[in-house]
Amino acid sequence: MRSRLTRAALVAAPMAALFAACVAGPPAAFPPTAAPGPGLEPGSSRSARPAARVDSCREFRGVWVATASNIDWPSAPGLPVARQKQELVFLFDTLAALHANAVIFQVRPAADALYPSALEPWSEVLSGTQGVAPEPFWDPLAFAIAEAHARGMELHAWFNPYRARPASSLSRAAAGHVSRSRPDLVKTYGKQLWLDPGEEDVAARSLAVVLDVVKRYDVDGVHLDDYFYPYPERDAAGNVLEFPDGPSFGKYVASGGALGREDWRRWNVNRFVKRLYAEVKAAKPKVRVGISPFGIWRPGRPAQVKGFDAYEEISADARTWIQRGWVDYLAPQLYWPIDQKEQSFPALLAWWAGQNTKGSFLWPGIAASRVGEEGKGWPAKEIVEQIRRTRAQPGVTGHILFSARVLLENRAGLATELLKDVWAEPASLP
Repeated sequence: MRSRLTRAALVAAPMAALFAACVAGPPAAFPPTAAPGPGLEPGSSRSARPAARVDSCREFRGVWVATASNIDWPSAPGLPVARQKQELVFLFDTLAALHANAVIFQVRPAADALYPSALEPWSEVLSGTQGVAPEPFWDPLAFAIAEAHARGMELHAWFNPYRARPASSLSRAAAGHVSRSRPDLVKTYGKQLWLDPGEEDVAARSLAVVLDVVKRYDVDGVHLDDYFYPYPERDAAGNVLEFPDGPSFGKYVASGGALGREDWRRWNVNRFVKRLYAEVKAAKPKVRVGISPFGIWRPGRPAQVKGFDAYEEISADARTWIQRGWVDYLAPQLYWPIDQKEQSFPALLAWWAGQNTKGSFLWPGIAASRVGEEGKGWPAKEIVEQIRRTRAQPGVTGHILFSARVLLENRAGLATELLKDVWAEPASLP
């Protein structure tokens, strides 16, 4: 059952009273009933709730707004510009009324752009056809920044550095798309097109795209998601396909490179992350750099954890990024429930906090989209409890929800639960 919150109901929230409550301290709706520690142990009783931070009114409350495949916005390709703007205004009104304070807005889903760019074509999620500019013309990124800032929220521009064309693409690639202008940089992998991270021109191109946005727009942050080398694809027989980067690896070996192929792939990604941080800071020091890696670095870290090996399978060495200080914040995607021992949310949260030796911000990703899923959905209170756990974990000062649509729909009453409980008061940014 989906009960969409109306804009009028959201905007009518007693904001002044809520600000006053935040200044006064935590409300009776979520009293600290247990000290941090035992409540964080996998398998512990949920009735022993961890204590909230005394500064829970100063935390990062982010929401991802995914534009790929029209997940969150716009609701469909080809809508009139007036409707696209209307939907975006409603989205920001909703998030502001729910007391979110940051939006992670996807602007480069697949070597394309949701803003006017001399480097890449317009995204098909707007018109339904890649390379077609909005008519009448407008700039969705500039509009989103203005709407976020008008409501006191940060806006972080979200990029994918390597994905070129997903299998779900609606239209033919535009003439200016990298798959047509520089096909030597693009590999076919399964049903996708992927930029080869081993090519120097790929790194230069993706960095140029990010820096173009940083220099031209008043963004508060730049953000990468969990797609580095592609997640494994399989052939018709079920065998894992090898990513076809033999030519770029061959060039590396011929130049005297001594790393094995897997270590070389991680080196390619690590170099990109390090350069991204340095070049963004050189261009505009106030802009935060954040990455949201897969929530498990490697199985066995911590000991009971099993699952996908992001270090090995997609060459994502996120522990190195945070320990070298190459990010301002890390948002590991901890998309599992509290009681799932082999992928325990609190156990993984504590492990990541232990890796944060440079004191960067740690804002875990929380799977709000799992609420109300057909036949297997989480209850809204799972998300509420996960937010409590972030507040109880030393070194964690916020969280990010994936994604906006579940809040816009108030799926399974999640928006209502947040507003009456853990997001009942506004929060300033850490």
